[in-house]
Amino acid sequence: MKEILVIIPAYNEAGSIERVVEGCRKKLPEADYLVVNDGSSDDTAKILRANGYRALYLPVNLGLAGAFRAGMRYADEKGYRAAVQFDGDGQHRAEYIPAMYEEIKAGAEIVIASRFVTEKKPRTLRMLGSRMITAAIRLASGVRIEDPTSGMRMYNRRMIELFSRQINYPPEPDTLSFLAKNGVRFREIQAEMDLRTAGTSYLTPWISVRYMTRMLLSILLIQSFRAEQRRGGGKET
Repeated sequence: MKEILVIIPAYNEAGSIERVVEGCRKKLPEADYLVVNDGSSDDTAKILRANGYRALYLPVNLGLAGAFRAGMRYADEKGYRAAVQFDGDGQHRAEYIPAMYEEIKAGAEIVIASRFVTEKKPRTLRMLGSRMITAAIRLASGVRIEDPTSGMRMYNRRMIELFSRQINYPPEPDTLSFLAKNGVRFREIQAEMDLRTAGTSYLTPWISVRYMTRMLLSILLIQSFRAEQRRGGGKET
């Protein structure tokens, strides 16, 4: 078994999932992959089975948090040293994973493929929300995360255990804020994201505004009421 598992949550990604998996296999032979079919209603499951891809098939749609946690449970049980959250829509690039793993080996616990380590955020409504989340995380935790909404992240072994065994750890910016406040070590590497080539994003302008508002409220208010994270056993006090 290899050291890294690439977790690919997929909901109705029939138009891109084959290209995403084949890209991982060709560009990253040193890593394993797992597609988590999140109750897709299109031909995603059919494509996975036809190609013999390694996959979990969830009977209903659990959303990103549920699909991601299922992948982390698999990574935990199989003993992987690192796991990567990787979109099934073709926006993420597998070639950044080796550099992310170098940061894990150097002591990072979560590594984010960031669009804004050396690049400035464009002045759009969506990036305004990202700036606000970055500021909120810094205010709440003292840690600056330049791209908290990036969906491409790598987690070390301790984080795999934590996300696998705790149901209230969705892969969202407010969770990152909580973990940063409790001493989890973050790193970011500069990365570029590709445009979606198939399917439709669920993030309409209205949904984006609601999402940003919810994240800001959670980071600044709700997370402060959560118990602190123990460094050793991955359980909250």
